[in-house]
This record gives sequence, C-alpha cells and structure tokens, in this order.
Amino acid sequence: MKSRPLAGKSVVVTRPAHQAQAFARLIKEAGGRPILFPAIEIRDVKDPWSVTRLVDRLDQYDLAIFVSPNAVERSMNLISVRRKFPRRLQVATVGGASVRALERFGITGIIAPQGRYDSESLLELPAFAAMKGQRVVIFRGEGGRELLGETLRERGAAVEYAECYRRVKPELDAAPLLQVWSDKGIDAITVTSSEGLRNLFEMVGNAGREPLQRTPLFVPHPRIAESARGHQVQTVVVTGPGDNGLLAGLTAYFSVAR
Repeated sequence: MKSRPLAGKSVVVTRPAHQAQAFARLIKEAGGRPILFPAIEIRDVKDPWSVTRLVDRLDQYDLAIFVSPNAVERSMNLISVRRKFPRRLQVATVGGASVRALERFGITGIIAPQGRYDSESLLELPAFAAMKGQRVVIFRGEGGRELLGETLRERGAAVEYAECYRRVKPELDAAPLLQVWSDKGIDAITVTSSEGLRNLFEMVGNAGREPLQRTPLFVPHPRIAESARGHQVQTVVVTGPGDNGLLAGLTAYFSVAR
C-alpha cells in the first residue's frame, strides 16, 4: 500500500497561485488536503522600460544572477522576445527551482549553491570571492534584499538591478479560511517568504491572528522562522528547501505527532 503520511491532515499552501499546484499535488499524493490561499501575487512591473534597457545591454555584463524562479520566468521570457542570450555571459542563481527554470530556457553551466538556498550561501561560493572589475546584473523583484548587490559591490563588482516583477498582497476574502479554522479543519500552514507571512497576518486580520499563531507553521528558511516567532507563532518548523523539503518536514512532524 502506498504510504500516506499526511492522511487526514489539511495544509494551507500560501505560495503564489501559479506556483502552488505542484506542491498541492505532493500533499494530495501523501494523503493530505491542500488548502490554497496565496499570500503573494506576482505582477508585471508598472514601468518595464528600465529592465528592457538592461536586457538590450546584456553583452556588457560578465555575470547575470537570477534570485528566484519568478525572476527567471519574467526576465527570460522578455529576453527571448528581444534577443539571443549571450553565450559568454555567466549565470548564477540561489536555488534548485531557479536552476531548473533556467535549464528550461536552455541555460547551462549555472553557478548555484548546494543544500542551502539563499544569498548568503551563494556569496560563500569561491566564484564570488574576488569580483574586482566584474560587471553584474541581478534579476529580481521590486524591493528585494540588498545583501547580494551590496556585498558584490564591496568585493569590487559593478552591480545593476533588473527589477522584472513586483510582489503584491492578493485581494482575497479570508472568511472561508477562517471558517475552516473555526471548524478545527487546519492542521498546518506552509509559508515560503517573510513577506508572505506578513501578508498572511494582514489578510486574516484580528479574527485570524490567534488561530494563525497556534497552527504549526512550516518554513524553508531560518530567516522566515525568525519572522514567525516575531509574530508569536507558537510552533515553527524549519524544513529543507523547495516543495520536497516542505513535504519532508510535514511528514516527519505528523509521523511523530500521531
């Protein structure tokens, strides 16, 4: 019989809607019930001209860094319409999902960390130890973290940002989710960014704050866990990265909890 470690468990998935289906399918295959409640929506930038100009100048750069799958999809779709990707341009990213997204666009030889997926781990790689004279473009969303760009500048690189998408709080009615909570029908919540967690607290409002704080929260990075504890979430579980990491964390937790 196929293992169903999440049998009878309802798990809230807060990934953006267009990225939630694969994880929801894993939860179903494990016997659980995914509840989709996106806490972030990905939209086009209001003024695409600035990123378009950078795309047209790609030949001038030595390194292109893509900080997320969204950055890959938005920027590579734009690049493929306007030009060929420069063969000599080195490419780096921070996570396995981004690597796979780049490979779908035919990009190979990608620099990426293993095991831990964040800007800190990327910066620890030998390839980024000395950056003097290197020209770097970072594809990201509006208002992303500054650590990567600031550190590369300190190491001697000339850095420009190509902000190719923006993150907004979805306009969703939280009443159905609150009703499920009141019926004791939510066993776990998964959150994949600190911004998504902030949005989630705002979206459920005062009525959902206490249920959210007492429901086990599963996150793929210690930085998100720290934010969750700042919101007085009682049980925070740091999992491995990606959908598989989250699923493994859920499975381990409920195997013990049973």
